[in-house]
Amino acid sequence: MKRLFTLTICLLSLQILQAKTLPAASSGLIEFKPRTIDADTTILPVLNQPLPLGSSYGGIYKRRLDSIRKDIQLDYNEYVQAYIDLYMRNREEMGQVVGLTKYYFPIYEKAFREAGIPEEIKFLSIVESKLDPNAVSRVGATGLWQFMGNTAKIYGLNMDNYIDDRRDPIQSSYAAAAYLKDAYQEFGDWLLAIASYNCGKSNVERAVEKAGGVTDFWSIRQYLPAETRGYVPAFIAMNYVMNYFNKHNIVPQACNFSIRTDTVMVKRIVPLSSVAQALNVSLKEITILNPSYRMAIVNGSPKTPRRLILPQTAKDNYAALYNVLNGGDAPIPAAAANTNTYVAAAYTPGKTERRMPTHHKVRKGETLASIADKFGCEVADLKAWNHLKTNRAPVGTMLKVSAGEVAANVQDDEGYSKN
Repeated sequence: MKRLFTLTICLLSLQILQAKTLPAASSGLIEFKPRTIDADTTILPVLNQPLPLGSSYGGIYKRRLDSIRKDIQLDYNEYVQAYIDLYMRNREEMGQVVGLTKYYFPIYEKAFREAGIPEEIKFLSIVESKLDPNAVSRVGATGLWQFMGNTAKIYGLNMDNYIDDRRDPIQSSYAAAAYLKDAYQEFGDWLLAIASYNCGKSNVERAVEKAGGVTDFWSIRQYLPAETRGYVPAFIAMNYVMNYFNKHNIVPQACNFSIRTDTVMVKRIVPLSSVAQALNVSLKEITILNPSYRMAIVNGSPKTPRRLILPQTAKDNYAALYNVLNGGDAPIPAAAANTNTYVAAAYTPGKTERRMPTHHKVRKGETLASIADKFGCEVADLKAWNHLKTNRAPVGTMLKVSAGEVAANVQDDEGYSKN
């Protein structure tokens, strides 16, 4: 009897020791490694602890995941549970993320709706960057959606000394939607499309081939790079956390910037510091709303107007803002004084110049949604003006991007003559 008791104590001690120790890479469990975002933060590494999946504890998580499932398969297993446990141990950080969703998620939802991809993919951005538009990985992936430079260019994001569209919430969201839609069309499975967002389409293709042509994430998981094996479970877990955070004592925290904003298109060079001074807000708030401007300068021009996001402000600030955007002491128009619409950077064109382009030549990686956003119109408008029946925008097509009458010798935004 004493020997049996001693054996029982030894077995219990061994289980406790295993619960406190990370599994070895050869264990076949999660081998996801943290990715450095900056000097102070990491992308949520996983602590993998065994879970009795047949227990009522695991059953609750499975039922909840099943209840929120829409277009994407949200499987429940020990890999998903490991990430749920991890996120739940970071309640303060998750509370901050929940607060940030109030600003960023409406942007994502609009881009995804217009691209025709599932809305729940918006949670992937949290796994990528924790909703930090200035996040940079150790290999240079940047922004909310963590685009590498080459992929960003393919999907129409610009990067130069003044601007990095990877940091722009609107531009990068349309690019992410376009990538994921392309990946889904190739693999026919959303979890594989999501996996390819982490490791590239070629790695997923090779994994599918090694698995005998099976297009199911869990079947090819063992053939994917180590990081990607944990990436999809992390996405599923984040779906759970963002839908059930209130069940786990996660308290949403308010954003440290205004989520009620207005937008203007700027046609001249304007320092963000001048905008902040005119609105009587901090420069930090203006830069948070406009993270793509690397030098804190909006480098707009009549040919290439730039978007400027502004916190809604008191009418007393309209005149000062108007003067900053127009570079002078011109009186504010009466029409602007009675609305929340600011007049953006006045420009007096010559006889042969236009203030805004009326046509646009479709570039590689662009969609009707991204073009509509660039020129301040709706996809439905583009389709009506150009007699389009689908949302496709063939590369090289010249699209009408405004409702105005087309004058003789009209030029598009790149200077191509239409006549």
